[in-house]
Amino acid sequence: MAKTKTSFFCQNCGAESPKWVGKCSGCGEWNTYVEEVIQKGPKSATPFSSSSSQRAAKPHRLNEIEKLEERRMMLKDEELNRVLGGGVVPGSLILFGGEPGIGKSTLLLQLSVREKGKKILYISGEESEQQISMRADRIGKENEACFVLTETSMDNIFIQLEAVKPDILIIDSIQTLHTSKIDSSPGSVSQIKACTAEFLRYAKESGTPVFLIGHITKEGALAGPKVLEHMVDAVLVFEGDRNHVYRLVRSMKNRFGSTNEMGIYEMTGDGLRQVENPSEILITTHEEQLSGTSIAATIEGVRPLLIEVQALVSTAAYGTPQRSATGFDLRRLNMLLAVLEKRCGFKLGVKDVFLNIAGGIKVNDPAIDLAVVCAIMSSNANIPIPASICLAAELSLSGEIRPVNRMEQRISEAEKMGFEQIIISKYNKGIEPKNHKIKIHAVVKIEDAIRLIFG
Repeated sequence: MAKTKTSFFCQNCGAESPKWVGKCSGCGEWNTYVEEVIQKGPKSATPFSSSSSQRAAKPHRLNEIEKLEERRMMLKDEELNRVLGGGVVPGSLILFGGEPGIGKSTLLLQLSVREKGKKILYISGEESEQQISMRADRIGKENEACFVLTETSMDNIFIQLEAVKPDILIIDSIQTLHTSKIDSSPGSVSQIKACTAEFLRYAKESGTPVFLIGHITKEGALAGPKVLEHMVDAVLVFEGDRNHVYRLVRSMKNRFGSTNEMGIYEMTGDGLRQVENPSEILITTHEEQLSGTSIAATIEGVRPLLIEVQALVSTAAYGTPQRSATGFDLRRLNMLLAVLEKRCGFKLGVKDVFLNIAGGIKVNDPAIDLAVVCAIMSSNANIPIPASICLAAELSLSGEIRPVNRMEQRISEAEKMGFEQIIISKYNKGIEPKNHKIKIHAVVKIEDAIRLIFG
């Protein structure tokens, strides 16, 4: 009988140590090391352990490697196709994370039952077959080749994979599975690593794309060791407030595409509906003009978006002024306030400033600088910005309005949404005003933009 081998793992970051230590050297947390059995007996081969994988690989010259055309599997879900970079790459391992109740299982079950012509195996370790069937009835069953398996043992799962041979495999969730090779509880660091490694080998050898649903910790990070994110090909995060109907899918890592893409869904009674024109939902319709709001033209991946920026400036009631930003970098907000005070002479140092990006999204595009500044000035003076004006420019520390990329797309999106004027940097080259119905104002300094809007 093989000797039982144990080791200590950090439950926060997955770091390994041969003995127990109080403070983790990897993440700095205290009392997170737990002893786990990492080898119970001799390892047995899985049904997908091929003899070819046991042969030693040989090095090849870079120019001798055969270049194969990249094939992608297109899904009916266009938002998911966009986030993945134009479809699913065969043999890819995709980790899907999000808060409990946000809609992860609903989205992937919806993918399973609506993909006609593809054999999909949905493995659940959290729900019964009856629960999954009731949810599928609500979403609408369209795919007759959708199989459901409620199982947590990796040995039994691979036996069924050999029998079904699916085109797409979905696991809900990776924290519920366990393998007999590791003698520790499901959800432990060693179990998660071992199970993910098995699915990674299966995906690469069979060419089957695998979706793994992962839990989220209370800090908002994906549960399990950090090495889990390095093992997979793509990491998608489902964001949104359970009290609101809109959900966002972001790509945090993607070996086959851009990480700047974003998909938007609306949670309805019969599943998640794709939002094809997000500008409509990100702009609030007001019955009357209100101060402190402005519209910015931004870019998320390849998609232009119009978002509403909301600001509130008030007298500091407790002596120390407060600075708060939701969906926007707080450090950049402090920088923009310093520019307004230094270059324009507005005394905002003794006032509270609160900033919010409508729709619950997070924006990193510097093109919304001008919209942020104008929303702050509008709230400070209590003068509303005309509803026909859109803004797209970056602000420098000298108070200069700097150009941003892909301005033609931003102008076209503003024009499509019915805006009559847009303020941009004068340094944006190649813009032909005669090609657009919208009136284009090109400014150089922040004072010019404020004078243009507020008079």
